[in-house]
Amino acid sequence: MSTRFDMATTDKAAYKALLGLEGYLQNISLNKIQKELIKIRASQINGCAFCLDMHTKDAMKYGETPQRIFLLNAWREAKEFFTEEEQVILEMTEEITLISQKGLTEETYYKAKQIFDEATIGQIIMAVITINAWNRIGISTHLPIAK
Repeated sequence: MSTRFDMATTDKAAYKALLGLEGYLQNISLNKIQKELIKIRASQINGCAFCLDMHTKDAMKYGETPQRIFLLNAWREAKEFFTEEEQVILEMTEEITLISQKGLTEETYYKAKQIFDEATIGQIIMAVITINAWNRIGISTHLPIAK
């Protein structure tokens, strides 16, 4: 597939606004691995090859293991590889990414409230929203994967 256009140059203001969200996410309470797990899992669901390539590399750079990345798509069957916090983050990521199916359920929200304060829950939601926006740009514009 060839790239359709470069959103960063075509609509600089919109791109800059999304970069603003990225800047915000640099200073939230989630650690780098937790943020990359959100980005990878949402990108798996959405099928964004560009983002999968970028965020699996970033996760490994931050110390994530290849095994956990390989198992991420089946994390429910490999729960012993993911902390309770990560499991809730992944469940939230899936439900928010697949918002039209059932949204963030009461059950998942209750689990999140047992572990995280409301500010952190809000940060998780914003992290999921942001990667979903990037996925939609990547897929819609056919962002090329670096070789």
